Formats: sequence, C-alpha cells, structure tokens
Amino acid sequence: MKTGIFLFGGVEMTDAGAGAPAPTDRRFDNAAIWHATERILDMGVVADRLGFDSFWLTEHHFQYEGYEVIPNGLLTGAILAERTERIRIGMAFNIVPQWHPLKLAEDFATLHNISGGRAILGVGRGTVPREAETLGTKIGSFDNPDAKAADDLNRQMFDEAMQVIRLALDHDSFSFHGDVYDFPPAGIPDRGGWVEELSLVPRPLYPYEIWQAITSPPTLEQVATSGWGGVFWNNHHSFTKMRWEQFAEIYEATHGTPLDPGAKRTLVLSTCVDDTREGAINSVRAGHDEFWKFLGPYGWSKGYMGNDGRPSPPGLIPTLEDSMDRQRTWAVGSPDDVAEIIGIYREELDLDQLILFPAMPGDSYDKVEEQLHRIAEDVLPKVQ
Repeated sequence: MKTGIFLFGGVEMTDAGAGAPAPTDRRFDNAAIWHATERILDMGVVADRLGFDSFWLTEHHFQYEGYEVIPNGLLTGAILAERTERIRIGMAFNIVPQWHPLKLAEDFATLHNISGGRAILGVGRGTVPREAETLGTKIGSFDNPDAKAADDLNRQMFDEAMQVIRLALDHDSFSFHGDVYDFPPAGIPDRGGWVEELSLVPRPLYPYEIWQAITSPPTLEQVATSGWGGVFWNNHHSFTKMRWEQFAEIYEATHGTPLDPGAKRTLVLSTCVDDTREGAINSVRAGHDEFWKFLGPYGWSKGYMGNDGRPSPPGLIPTLEDSMDRQRTWAVGSPDDVAEIIGIYREELDLDQLILFPAMPGDSYDKVEEQLHRIAEDVLPKVQ
C-alpha cells in the first residue's frame, strides 16, 4: 500500500480549539506566515527521508487567519523537489477555476520535469468564496446565498479548463474554442501570418496522473468517466464504501475494463498517534475542534451521517468522539489503535493508496514531525 502525507500548511497557534477566538478574529503577521512555509518544506524533507510515497500541499489565498498559507503549491513543490530525492509531490488541490488554465499547465509541466516525473496533478473546484470571487470565479458554499448559480458557473469553468489543460499537456499543438475559454483568440497576427494553434512550452517529459476530490455525485461520475483518480475524505465509512464501489462501476461502464482492487482511488484519513488512546485524544481534541470551526461553515459536514442515516446538514460541528467512533473519519489512539483502523479500511476497500492527515490546524511543526515519525516507525509496520 502506498502511503502519502497531506498538510494544510498553517501557522502554529496557541489558542486552537472550540469557542473563541472566531477564525476571522485572528490575524498573523508576515513573519509567522513565512515561518510556517519554511516548516512545511521541512516536513516534506522529513516525509521523504521516512519513506512516504507522496507529500501533498494545498492551494489557498488571502488566509490571514493562518489556516492555509501556501498560495501556489506548484512553486512550493518545485522548491521541495530540489530538496528531496524520491517522494512524489501532489496538490490537494490546485483550484482550477482560479487559474488561467494555460498558466496552470505550464507550471505543472515545469514542476513535473524538474522533479524527474514526481509531480501529481491534483485538481479541484474550490471551497472559499473569498478566494474564488477575488480570483475570477464563484463557488457554492453554505454561507453563499447564490450557491446553485455559483456552483453551475464554477463547474462550467472547471470542465472547460480541464479540457484545455489536457490538450495543452498532451499535444504538440492545440486549439480550443468553448463558451468560457477561447485559445487562441481569433485575429492574432504573428510574423506575417495568423495564430491558429498554440504549443505549450514546456510539456511533460514523463507520464503524469490527475487526481480530484470526490465531493458530490456529479463529481464522482465526472472523475470516473474521465479516467482520473478519485480522492475520498471526510465521509462516514459506509458512504465512503458505497461511493468507492460506485466509482468502480462507473469506470468499468465507461471504459469497458474493470478496475483492479483499490485502483484509481485513494482515502484520506485524519490521524493522531500517542502512547495511549487517552493521550492521543487529549493531544488532538483542540486541533479537531479548530478544524471544524474553520471548515464547518463551508459545508464539509455533508459527508458525515446524521442521526437519521442521511448526510448531515451543512454547518454541523461534530465532536471528536463522533469523528472517531461513529463516522470513522479520524484514526486516533495508540499505534495499535491507528493501525487497526487503517487495516479495517484496507480490507473493506481493497485499499491500495492512502493519504494521512496528521497535522491539525494550529499544531506546532515539532509535533507534526513527531507524528510523521510515529506513523512511519510505529504504525505502518503493523499494517504492511
């Protein structure tokens, strides 16, 4: 089983947890934000040395609250590529509608080539209206009253942008004329002629993979139909299994061949390891509650199961015990406890690829480094 590490990449906090302060009441200075950036790179180097298969960054903008301070994972990933030897570098996720699609394609190809083929093209549609609307798109969310119209526009932009990106990465020359994007625009003069096609420079020298988060039934169908990999996170374990199997069914119906067990799908599992279950619970509770204080308003709870057996309504703020015991989205406890949860998922899903999320919002990077060692040295040997 291939195992990766995913970090939000946030600022260290002394007041993480439920209650005050409100996320938007925090404001970190530039020095604290840059310190976090340097420490995120350090964690990538540690993950490489410990033998993890992949290290995933995320893209977010304008987050003065200190939750996610990497605006360009491709640029940061290029720095990490120069400091590491073998670990693959992924984006969870590049927010495609917030990019010019050809700039995203150029930057990804540069990272992929300079890393010797170690880049993973992770793509998503976004979560935060503050970012989306500032950078040229819209996004549906719990606190966005125009969610349906915003989501429709975002999905249209994403779909066309991905067509452009694939054309640009995979062909010597290309053109695309859609409702949103027009490449090249008509009437561009060039050395006595007219521009009819474009050529991306550089293009990937190595095969590459595309992975997208599975957050809704339309996205599940789109990803499986497109032949990309699907990333499953923060879903009640029964929802995960159901959607995991639906993905395989849609893939086989579309492509005519069955998926190998666990292929084209990866699970993200939040973790905290300590000597005892009680110690791990005490260690992670504040970070868990801060995680949900941050993300609950964006509708992340829709992956959890409510008391009626249906998806929870947006805005739910769960307890740690609910996340651990009922939803089984967090593996918290001793090395044996965490290995047991991973083993259950491995058996239920024929799990071939796993991404672990061992750093909660606010955690110190000394703690994150300790968690990386505990996972690599104490947990994974019990699973393999």
